[in-house]
Amino acid sequence: MLQALRGMKDILDENSKRYLYFVENCSRIAQNYGFSYIETPMLEETALFKRSVGESSDIVGKEMYQFTDKGGNDVCLRPEGTAGVVRAFIQQKFDRAKVQKKFFYYGPMFRYERPQKGRLREFHQFGVESFNQSNIQEDAVIILMLKDMLDFFGIGYKLELNSLGCSECMPTYREKLVNFLQNEEGICEDCKRRRDTNPIRVLDCKNQHCQDIYANAPLLLDNLCSACSEEFAELKSILDKFEVKYTINPKLVRGLDYYNKTAFEFVSDKIGAQSAIAGGGRYDKLVEYLNGKPTSGIGFAMGIERLMELIVMPESSKESYYVGALCPEASELCFKLAIDMRKTKKVNLNYDVKSLKNHLKIADKQGARYCVCIGEDELANDNAWIKDLRNKSDKTLSYGELLD
Repeated sequence: MLQALRGMKDILDENSKRYLYFVENCSRIAQNYGFSYIETPMLEETALFKRSVGESSDIVGKEMYQFTDKGGNDVCLRPEGTAGVVRAFIQQKFDRAKVQKKFFYYGPMFRYERPQKGRLREFHQFGVESFNQSNIQEDAVIILMLKDMLDFFGIGYKLELNSLGCSECMPTYREKLVNFLQNEEGICEDCKRRRDTNPIRVLDCKNQHCQDIYANAPLLLDNLCSACSEEFAELKSILDKFEVKYTINPKLVRGLDYYNKTAFEFVSDKIGAQSAIAGGGRYDKLVEYLNGKPTSGIGFAMGIERLMELIVMPESSKESYYVGALCPEASELCFKLAIDMRKTKKVNLNYDVKSLKNHLKIADKQGARYCVCIGEDELANDNAWIKDLRNKSDKTLSYGELLD
């Protein structure tokens, strides 16, 4: 029997309701904050992610679905959303026009990693990207918007913050960290590779032995330049004013190479071990890395599968209609009635002739609010019988009254 590939799952039934509920309301909140929808291709040049995400990352080094297409192009399925949005931003020459752009997106991403709960090879993300707004207030707005989304769905979390510094203070910190790592031979092979490519990424290592070693590593927050230190203090002040609780995690570096300055994660212990359910940060050099004009940027992404079980769904309003025929002669009219009603209402039509008892049972099972049936008597009088399954009342209405 043919089955979905390992680490890839269908979204249907209750999960499809949760998925649509999630993306529709995140989209609504993002639009309230002035963001507009963007959709980028799932297939991009591999070079895009090597230059943006970084070759020191696990995504590029181990997890990309990469192949050569029939035209001989080196391509891959997108492993994350930001790089494609930045590519589109540059391709449309928004960087040259120096315009402010705010985008939100959602859809599938692909990473070849070991499947586990909340982590799939094809997974879905909702994300936002804001360009050409370097004011630290925008960092606060991005965090507040993400908080609004998680609060709307009733998802519990803890917010962690850090600053990754800038091109002024990072070189000094990098030198201190490299000197520290030179004396630590017990680190894993991945960390040894990162030590030579992007040393700060070692702090993101999941190996517990490495984490024990890094307990004594120099910290970025202790090496920020005055500008970065002042901006980080202002960000904390804004969050304090809006009573947003957070903790400072000086080893929070995120998993991608393009971040600088503000970095943040929302973590939860409701999906097993405490782990990130959403996160992001500032990437003021990424547009330049991809041959665009200097442009500031900041954004976040959420893994939807990780949040599905945490979403508090509203009670079903059961406002849909169920239409069924009680005799063969009524089938054609029921079909026409359903088509006409669907212009303004949600309608499920049963093509089979059944008894009233069976129609009521099926309507209730489908979650309909109203059950509409037409039999011999209704045909003779040009009307239909309708029952409100919530308050158990019933009445007879004309065809026109049903449409109204």
